[in-house]
Amino acid sequence: MAKSEEAVKARRFDDWVKRVAEGDQEALGALYDATSHLVHGLVLRILGDSGAAEDVTLDVYMQVWQQAKRFDRTRGNVTTWLMTLARSRAIDRLRAIAPQRSSSEPLEILTAARSTTSDPEESAQLSQQRARVWQALDALSADQRRAIELAFFGGLSQSEIALKLSVPLGTIKTRIRSGMLTLREILQPLAGDLL
Repeated sequence: MAKSEEAVKARRFDDWVKRVAEGDQEALGALYDATSHLVHGLVLRILGDSGAAEDVTLDVYMQVWQQAKRFDRTRGNVTTWLMTLARSRAIDRLRAIAPQRSSSEPLEILTAARSTTSDPEESAQLSQQRARVWQALDALSADQRRAIELAFFGGLSQSEIALKLSVPLGTIKTRIRSGMLTLREILQPLAGDLL
């Protein structure tokens, strides 16, 4: 990404956080849409459990909603702030579940029985959105899909993906970029439903 594009993106993120501090829910939604894949990827990498990672990711954005007024641009950019919150929340979760793991049922049993949503309508809507995203992923080439899955669902960096797949880093970057452009094109008509 060119420096001018990064500056525009940073200004947009700053604006969203400022609007969130003023109580703008749409700004929080926009910030979530633009950054949640990064937050979720980091949290998943730390916790190693997708259900817990989803919960912690939501906790991070709840914290953003509550603490946006305290965000200090002089201490770092919005992405750095979000990643710091994500790391802190994930480590807190690890510490909280560590004693439970040793004295209770295996974690797989607990997460299989627990639902992440309590509202059936919300659950159905999320299920439909997931199906649309998976259909869009099916439209990608196998190489693009594998790279994107490892990055966004596996929480791996592009360098780690390159090592894992024994492919040059530039190739991985190209696969992810072209795959994301394809996904954006496919999912653009559904953007209103996915917000």
